[in-house]
Amino acid sequence: MSDDTGEPEVELEARLEEQETFEPPESFVEQANVSDPDVYEEFEENWPDCWERAADLLSWDEEYDTVLEDGDAPFYEWFTGGELNASYNCLDRHVEEGAKNRAAIKWEGELGETRTYTYGDLLNEVEAFAAALRDLGVEEDDVVTLYMPMIPELPIAMLACARIGAPHSVVFAGFSADALATRMNSADSEYLVTCDGYYRRGDALNHKEKADKGLRGVENDVQTVVVDRLGDELTHFLGADAHDYGELVAEHEGASVEPVSRDAEDMLFLMYTSGTTGEPKGVKHTTGGYLAYTAWTSHAVLDVKPEDTYWCTADIGWITGHSYIVYGPLALGTTTMMYEGTPDYPEKDRLWDLVEKNRVDTFYTAPTAIRSFMKWGTEYPERHDLSSLRLLGTVGEPINPRAWKWYYKHIGDEECPIVDTWWQTETGGMMITTLPAINEMKPGSAGPPLPGGMMITTLPAINEMKPGSAGPPLPGVDARVVDANGDEVEAGQAGYVTVNNPWPGMLRTLYQNDERFIEEYWTEYSDEEADEWVYFPEDGAKIDEDDYITILGRVDDVINVSGHRLGTMEIESAVVGVEGIAEAAVVGGDHDVKGEAVYVYAIPEDGYEDRHAELEEKAMEAVLDSIGPIARPEEIVFTPELPKTRSGKIMRRLLENIASGDELGDTSTLRNPEIVDEIADQVAGD
Repeated sequence: MSDDTGEPEVELEARLEEQETFEPPESFVEQANVSDPDVYEEFEENWPDCWERAADLLSWDEEYDTVLEDGDAPFYEWFTGGELNASYNCLDRHVEEGAKNRAAIKWEGELGETRTYTYGDLLNEVEAFAAALRDLGVEEDDVVTLYMPMIPELPIAMLACARIGAPHSVVFAGFSADALATRMNSADSEYLVTCDGYYRRGDALNHKEKADKGLRGVENDVQTVVVDRLGDELTHFLGADAHDYGELVAEHEGASVEPVSRDAEDMLFLMYTSGTTGEPKGVKHTTGGYLAYTAWTSHAVLDVKPEDTYWCTADIGWITGHSYIVYGPLALGTTTMMYEGTPDYPEKDRLWDLVEKNRVDTFYTAPTAIRSFMKWGTEYPERHDLSSLRLLGTVGEPINPRAWKWYYKHIGDEECPIVDTWWQTETGGMMITTLPAINEMKPGSAGPPLPGGMMITTLPAINEMKPGSAGPPLPGVDARVVDANGDEVEAGQAGYVTVNNPWPGMLRTLYQNDERFIEEYWTEYSDEEADEWVYFPEDGAKIDEDDYITILGRVDDVINVSGHRLGTMEIESAVVGVEGIAEAAVVGGDHDVKGEAVYVYAIPEDGYEDRHAELEEKAMEAVLDSIGPIARPEEIVFTPELPKTRSGKIMRRLLENIASGDELGDTSTLRNPEIVDEIADQVAGD
């Protein structure tokens, strides 16, 4: 393959590797939802009323009086006085506007089954299940727990709860029975919607057995609804206070359930996330601000349009699935895709087959997945026509430049902008990323000559894509990088991310624990005398001369080597930048002299499995070049896999234990527990 000049493919690859900034194609800019570079200035000058732009994407039963109430900071309130219903905004209004027959959800099962729900279909089933929940005793403000995998009944249950004003609490299906019980007890939940089981890599898993075990640890009497996903594959029995989902929906078919008008500050859902104390935190998100923010970021960052087929590969059990599979896309009236299975079953091209089959426009996935795609090789995406793709996105962790460029070239064919998004469960939606269509020069540095030889000056283009850097804060978001004293760092320096103004999608508190809410998020860098509050998300970052922010990882993801704090993400990025290394995890291990030393666990790419010595030398050089001698790894261990949870997170704690020679502890939550002993034996053998 070559370009029009006959330049070899290898030279094109080299040129791509050297390129540091990328611009969106003109064809994308021309059709984009947001392309005016003045949007940043408009939001800054008109803050906080600028967020009316987000609220205008919704339908309100009662118009709000005030955009932001900040008199009781940090307990900020958004769109006060306004009333609306999230289910109505995601369903009814689209049907009323003529979208009854437009696909709302396209679902792909792991075994090849498909289901498509039009907006009319989805509204009918949501109303039927909402009526069923009411008959079971669910009232406004009751918390309903949802413990299901990626099946359509999960978003149906979410929207049914929202319709009757009952907050939902989704518990990730991969979590244990104890985790379910802990969350139900914390939320004082008396209702559970679950399923008999689901498929993973072709095997039928018994999920109800795990749910039943969890229910034995719940303090309340619980009404349970069970979705029959596996049919004859798994026989299950309904005990007392348990009901079959299909029978309930059939009994209430044709029911009309008027959406309950909710105050903008009423809770829409709880989402439990890990806490530093070990006790999960119940993050509270509200109806008006959260829904407006997810709709606006879906519109502005993901460029979602009603005619699109949009696919976010996250699990709805996490906040990404809430915001960017369910609420954001459906609020905009688009077609959102769901997939039950894994990316490599039955073949490693499964996702690309689905992109081609469904003519997906926008694809939003995690860097972990992209690194896996790289390891498997380019032959898998090359089997498929991916030309429908218009925009690519990444979410969940920082993406290293090499993975970014692979994604850009081999999935986007160098024609799709990439939005590298930083945000958290607590933020509700994206905070730091580029707006993909904005690419306009601004005054500042050298530009092209004017007629007559005179010079003009410009700065780099606003929102050029920089591989590895998330980008600037979104319009209206005052994110900064500061040092330990709270002072902004200079360009090129590392520090901590802070957010200095509230935003509509923000968490309101931690469920029934206002004190912990302040302690965990608002005590750092607060100036209480001036009544100024700063949100501290506990992520390290560095900032460049264009105010682009590169996320370095969690503050606790640091290694203290001889008194120097090194971000693990920065070391990992250097290692994965080596050709032949597909993925890496960096941890700290005990060291007699340094206190902690750097240990690297790396997965070679296919074809490099027998070249460990060569890869080790190159990885050492990359770390020394990128960071310096202080970050030199004590050891680099090559392994075919890294220990990962069922959700795909690397279990770094176990790698730390191996590095320090400590006992390994529980590995039952891993999807590949056997690899831990293999790595430990390899390290011990060395």
